[in-house]
Amino acid sequence: MELTINHQIRSFDPAPSSLEELLVLELSGKTQGVAAAINNHVIPKDDWAKTTLKPHDQIILITASQGG
Repeated sequence: MELTINHQIRSFDPAPSSLEELLVLELSGKTQGVAAAINNHVIPKDDWAKTTLKPHDQIILITASQGG
């Protein structure tokens, strides 16, 4: 399956079954401070496991960081 993650096209075989599975692959399971949106719709963290992905979805992942 082809997905666009933060404006970069990525191919997955096998395809992740949910947004949560994708985040485990992409972020090594470190999801604290992460926000995710699919096709310009923010997905609440409680819904990640039940949010399925479709080919060519546009996914934006944002990670909070400290700064000053």
